[in-house]
Amino acid sequence: MGVLAAHQMGAERIIVFSRHADRQALAKEFGATDIIEERGDAGVKALKALTDGLGAHSVIEAVGTQESMMQAVRSTRPGGHIGFVGISHDVEIPGGHLFVGLVHLHGGPAPVRRYLPELIQLVLDRKVDPGKVFTKQLPLEDAAEAYRLMDQREEVKVLLWP
Repeated sequence: MGVLAAHQMGAERIIVFSRHADRQALAKEFGATDIIEERGDAGVKALKALTDGLGAHSVIEAVGTQESMMQAVRSTRPGGHIGFVGISHDVEIPGGHLFVGLVHLHGGPAPVRRYLPELIQLVLDRKVDPGKVFTKQLPLEDAAEAYRLMDQREEVKVLLWP
């Protein structure tokens, strides 16, 4: 969904970190221009090679682990912005990385209601096809299984129905 959002906002270059072929294909379909499979220091090095050593203007971090959040901080160019949309799990970010890098952090739940009319119009105008994100449908009572499938990367997103 981050790729869709970046594409809709007019990003010229969208770089995605992913090691999963199915997610890479979906990211490309939604507008990703580059895919980086490496993580950690190797991933940051690969991203900086693509950005003339500067790093990304904006980073959307959707995983919420210590490693992924630090990779986001180290991948952001000086003065850049990071949107933390993944729920973090007791993550610590050294203040020096943010202070020296002049990195701006943004986080919290998305105000979906505020954007809903615009999002619905994008779907109706066929500019966005959110259905491609959902790779499986399950009844609501199988919600725990749906989360397990997504956590294990067996499915991208599961649509639950009553």
